[in-house]
Amino acid sequence: MEIIKVIIATLFSAAILFVIAKIIGHKQVAQLEFFDYVTGITIGSIAAELATTLDKPWWKPTVSMIIFGAVTVALSIATRRFPRSRKFINGTPTIVMNNGKLYRRNMKKAKLELSEFLLLCRQEGYFNLDNIQTAVFEYNGKLSILPVSAKRPVNPEDMGIVPQEEHIFTEVIMDGRIIGDNLKRKGLNEAWLKNELDKQGYKAKEVFLGICSEENDLTVYPIK
Repeated sequence: MEIIKVIIATLFSAAILFVIAKIIGHKQVAQLEFFDYVTGITIGSIAAELATTLDKPWWKPTVSMIIFGAVTVALSIATRRFPRSRKFINGTPTIVMNNGKLYRRNMKKAKLELSEFLLLCRQEGYFNLDNIQTAVFEYNGKLSILPVSAKRPVNPEDMGIVPQEEHIFTEVIMDGRIIGDNLKRKGLNEAWLKNELDKQGYKAKEVFLGICSEENDLTVYPIK
C-alpha cells in the first residue's frame, strides 16, 4: 500500500512539474538566468519532497511549486514589459576586453577570474588573445567574442586584404520600447531615432529590435 502511495505522489509531482515547465517555457541550461536556475532547483526539491514525504499534507508543497512558478513567469513578463528592470533582475553584459586591453575592474565586477576568462576563450576557439577585438561576458555566463577582422575565416590576411574593423552594435529599441540609456551612451536622442524611423517608415512601437552601428546606421527588425 505504501509503494502505491509513493507511485501516485511521484506521478502527481511529475505532472505538476510538467505543467510549470510548459508555462515557464523551454530554455537550455546555458540560457537560464540566475533566478530561473535557482527556481528550477527549488521546484525540483519541493517536487521530490512531495513524492517521498507521505506523512505531510500534499497540498503544501504543491502550492509552493505553483507560487515559485508564478513568480518566475511574473519576472519574465516584467523584463519584457519594463526593459529597465532587466538590469536588476538579469544583470547586464560586461565588456572585459576591447582593442587589446583587458579590463580588470570589469572582470572583478562580473566576478570573472582571469583563468576562467582564458578557459572561455579557448572554448570559443581563441587560444591567442591577439585574435580578439572585443570580448563581452554575458549575464548568462557565456562569453561573446568579436574577432579581429584580419583573423576571421576565411583569413583575409592570407589574401593580402586588410578589412575595416567591425564594432559591436547597440540596441536602441527592444520589443517596441526605446532604450534611452543606450541612445545617450552613443550621444544620440529620441528625436534622432524618430527621424531615422520615419525614413524607414516605422514607429518605435512597430519595431521588435532596432540596432545602431558604430557609424550610427539604424537597422530595424519590425514586429511580425
